Amino acid sequence: MRVLVAEDERPLAELVATGLRRAGFAVDTVHSGDAALDHLGLHPYDVLVLDRDLPRVHGDDVARRLVADGSPTRILMLTASTATEDRVTGLDLGADDYLGKPFEFPELVSRVRALRRRSARPALPPLLERYGLRVDTVRRTATRDGRDLDLSPKEFTVLQILLESDGAAVSAEELLDRAWDAHTDPFTGAVRVCMSKLRAKLAEPALITTVQGVGYRL
Repeated sequence: MRVLVAEDERPLAELVATGLRRAGFAVDTVHSGDAALDHLGLHPYDVLVLDRDLPRVHGDDVARRLVADGSPTRILMLTASTATEDRVTGLDLGADDYLGKPFEFPELVSRVRALRRRSARPALPPLLERYGLRVDTVRRTATRDGRDLDLSPKEFTVLQILLESDGAAVSAEELLDRAWDAHTDPFTGAVRVCMSKLRAKLAEPALITTVQGVGYRL
């Protein structure tokens, strides 16, 4: 759901970030290894898309630091070095996956989704069904009683988080932290607006309850 792209080639970083956002992820970008470590210390990222040849702190050292700290963030290394020995070295450093440049974008998205499913919630099924809802987290489709909900990527992510909470209330702060990127104003009404649109698409009878002073519950 939340991805950090660490890539020193700024046009490529923005291209990757834009494509991942269109696929439904909240994405932040940095252009050096030290900035990547700073962001990883502040936010709970599911996946780090890591260029190996970063300035200031090398990508290899970023990977080593995450492994040493026991971070649950999964690492997808991007590099122009595609030789077998380079792949082996990257994986031995702690990377969970390795993709050479140039790459096909659908493959990158697929690999990030696969790593996200292996991150902090390893037992979650790809198909979530409850209250007449059927949410396929792989195909990114959602229906209620057989009716296609036609959700935006952000609405889909919020619904997925609520389903995964299994009846527990989820605060607006947690939703903002997990579904939006670091540049979102924490005092914005983004969660409230998204929740209003999601409720309208789910239609009656209402499924999302506001728990006063706590958050939202499905």
